[in-house]
Amino acid sequence: MSDVTQLNDSKKKVAFHTLGCRLNFSESGSIAQGFVERGYEVVEFGEKADVVFLNTCTVTDGADSTCRNLIRKAQNTSPEGKVVVAGCYAQMEAEKIKQMKGVDLILGTSEKYKVFEYLDSEEENQIHIDKTSEFFGAATTLADSHTRAFLKIQDGCNYVCSFCIIPFARGRSKAISISEALVEAKKLATQGFKEIVLTGVNIGEYESTSGEKLTDLVKAIVGLPEIERFRLGSVEPNTVTRELLEVLKASGKHQDHFHIPLQSGSDEILGSMRRKYTMKEYKEIITMVKSYFPDAAIGADVIVGYPGETEEQFLETFNFLRTWPMTHFHVFPYSKRKNTTAAKLPEQIQAGVKKDRVRTLIMLGEAKLDEFSVSMVGKTTTVLFEKTQDGYAEGYSSNYLRVRVKTDLDLHNEIRQVRLTDYSGGKLVGEFVH
Repeated sequence: MSDVTQLNDSKKKVAFHTLGCRLNFSESGSIAQGFVERGYEVVEFGEKADVVFLNTCTVTDGADSTCRNLIRKAQNTSPEGKVVVAGCYAQMEAEKIKQMKGVDLILGTSEKYKVFEYLDSEEENQIHIDKTSEFFGAATTLADSHTRAFLKIQDGCNYVCSFCIIPFARGRSKAISISEALVEAKKLATQGFKEIVLTGVNIGEYESTSGEKLTDLVKAIVGLPEIERFRLGSVEPNTVTRELLEVLKASGKHQDHFHIPLQSGSDEILGSMRRKYTMKEYKEIITMVKSYFPDAAIGADVIVGYPGETEEQFLETFNFLRTWPMTHFHVFPYSKRKNTTAAKLPEQIQAGVKKDRVRTLIMLGEAKLDEFSVSMVGKTTTVLFEKTQDGYAEGYSSNYLRVRVKTDLDLHNEIRQVRLTDYSGGKLVGEFVH
């Protein structure tokens, strides 16, 4: 065996599995980089590892069940390794997790960053949960293989939506300063990332939390010459302002892709959910977005089967999504979460009804995405390429559509202008503009 092989064999390994939102993926990237800096090799989840890190989600019952299955898989594939369960599910159900065989370390949403302080302990079932106000800025790093980086600027939430457990799991809203965010963004630029996506639980509340304007933060980041593309993560509709859209448009770097949660197309349901907008206001926001970015793709979270949701109220949601320019649907069945107001409401919807409604909206979403993609044929866009395989380079357009171009060139992390010529097999096909 060569010296190089012996060195690789002796190197400690860490495997990650991340569930849930982009914020979770951002945090996993930052923690993974910490392992790399300490001499670990990041391997695929399912491979034998010295440490298995599960960054969990607790938005739905399904997420909880998935977490439990992943814990069992981690213990089976790495019986001699340490299994770390961190994040929102750990924050809410630490005692349940403690009863599971093979779990060594349970870390809450803020304690997950302190994993290195606890790893060397021989004690099993360590629990470290703290709803501290301390903020840990995080961004994906070289430990992540993607071409875009997620920069965490905010965490927690001050809203009291009736269905949501996130404020219990992540605490009240907190944010980093513009100067701190700029330091993180510069790090990402030096690592070669050309696109930055700002993430958080509720980034529209950045100003009320940090005391600094989100628009000023955007201006600072897009001012970095190395950053060629910029996007916002999920933004609550009531926080999308004309000033923000004007800054994004003027930057010349913001991509025409937005994620604006809807949850329901019924005003009665929105009121019961304690959402901060009406359907009239939501429609005005979508109209305003499209006036600044005519080719914008607009994604939306939707909850179906909320307690008391009638067939007529579900059809209000369906008809809105069918007739308005929504392109990326993220559909969830309502899930009872402990300690939330909605869990105590009467008229809980049967699982079969929720399943049918989810399926109906997913089918509509697929058709809407196809329709939107076809409408882009003949237009020119920029594409950030991720890989070249089987004679085609593939990447995402400015409005987050999958594009492939015939070439043998290795265009990983390269941005090229592409004219879109066809739509086939769920992907747009294009040719380079010379």
